[in-house]
Amino acid sequence: MSTVSKELFIKAAEAIKASKAMLITAGAGMSVDSGLPDFRGPEGFWKAYPPLRERGLTLPDTSNPQWFEDDPHFAWGFFGHRYMLYSSAEPHAGFQILKKWGARKEKGCFVFTSNVDGHFQKAGFPEKSVIECHGSINFLQLVDSSKSEEIWPVPDDFKIVVRDSDLHAEAPLPSGPPDADFSSLARPNILMFGDFGFVGTRTEAQSFAFQKWLSKISQDDKLVVIEIGAGNFVPTVRGRSELTARTKKGCLIRINPREPELPGYINGLSFPMGALDCLTQIDSLLL
Repeated sequence: MSTVSKELFIKAAEAIKASKAMLITAGAGMSVDSGLPDFRGPEGFWKAYPPLRERGLTLPDTSNPQWFEDDPHFAWGFFGHRYMLYSSAEPHAGFQILKKWGARKEKGCFVFTSNVDGHFQKAGFPEKSVIECHGSINFLQLVDSSKSEEIWPVPDDFKIVVRDSDLHAEAPLPSGPPDADFSSLARPNILMFGDFGFVGTRTEAQSFAFQKWLSKISQDDKLVVIEIGAGNFVPTVRGRSELTARTKKGCLIRINPREPELPGYINGLSFPMGALDCLTQIDSLLL
């Protein structure tokens, strides 16, 4: 049961109702209510991937493009498992609440997320209104991007067998591009730690669309920024939330059960809660 005062929920509902534009920013905490891990700290990561505890590998150690060179079966064991986990999960009801709010905005709604699971699109958010700043597990590129910078969607018949005992994928490993006259080892189009081979053309196009939308939002539009589950470990999403709220003089609603604090120069509301619980309570007041 939330200990947040009803007055704070009322203020959030008023800010959302008064706004003409909405920016949703989301980190891993947004997907926790869908049953997905947030990998918070080594212990959280190892809880999701016990075989990696024995090797002492953390998320930055594992989500590293060098594994596709040194041990591609291990690399695809990790990312193949993540793909199957993300693709089999359904976005929780909070996505639909946000989608409903965004649809009412005169100046529209945009999503800025570091999540690679594609759940905003799966929940029905338009592709043209989402920027995935770290890429997407639903798209592939070559490990050796010097051969081709093509990005293609994961095929519908995509299958990969992963051994639970050591998190290694069995042959054959994904390859591509699908229509090229050659075939090489593929990898997810995800920006990993220490990644110089990431093909960023898809993300750059999303970023251009986002900046174009944002340029049309004036300070009089009372932009509301709803940030959900974005921590300080990789502060990309937090930085975008705070920069946008400050430059557009908007209201930042930060929803985070562990790191809800707001800097003093930001006009905003802080909710130390999970995504679904908080969104549901605010929505009940908007009704």
